[in-house]
Amino acid sequence: MNRRAQILLCVLATAPTFAVAMETHEPNFLFVQADQFEYRAQDGDDILKWDAQGWFGGDYEKLWLKTEGEKRISGKTEHAEAQLLYSRLMTDFFDIQAGVRYDVEPHPRRGYAVLGIQGMAPYYIETDAALFLSNKGDLSARFKAEYELLLTQRLILQPAFEINMAAQEVSELGIGPGVNEIELGLRLRYEIRREFAPYIGLNWQRMLGQTADFAKADSEDTETPSLIAGIRFWF
Repeated sequence: MNRRAQILLCVLATAPTFAVAMETHEPNFLFVQADQFEYRAQDGDDILKWDAQGWFGGDYEKLWLKTEGEKRISGKTEHAEAQLLYSRLMTDFFDIQAGVRYDVEPHPRRGYAVLGIQGMAPYYIETDAALFLSNKGDLSARFKAEYELLLTQRLILQPAFEINMAAQEVSELGIGPGVNEIELGLRLRYEIRREFAPYIGLNWQRMLGQTADFAKADSEDTETPSLIAGIRFWF
């Protein structure tokens, strides 16, 4: 067998391997979503609230950027944070995430190491759970869950739940140990397009335990009902 024939046989033999490699190459995508961009009317102390996230990557690995916060309409920004996370597919429905978080507000500012999971729980409940370890050694946790109920193909009712916890007291931030805050929301949105949907709804927040005691000492409300109107969008 001459050398040309040997080369041709080698190419034919390795062709399936190259084809599989091409098929299994993971393309990268960019996705950005503002799940909450809303005005909250709450007894004259109205705020602008945002909760957005985006990622770049494929099915197995992603780089996430998350941000959330709230600003008083007639005053300062009460809370603002950003997270930069690396995620890896753990199961068919959940990613494990690790990275950093930085709180611009409130003061004193804090940096955190983050470890969490995010994905779709049974019954199509979207969940996001994370542990935070601050640069001062404070350990805290947050759990979010939401569900989408399709009333029609464009009209969607979305209940949401959030709970915050802390392992110890952080008096300079007004945080007490244990479960310190819960939040319930109900939003009704109409998808003009899948990527753009105005909504209205109700929201209720409640501080608990020593966190509520800190708030009372600063003459702050420990329970806050809100009427909300906002826009949800993604691209």
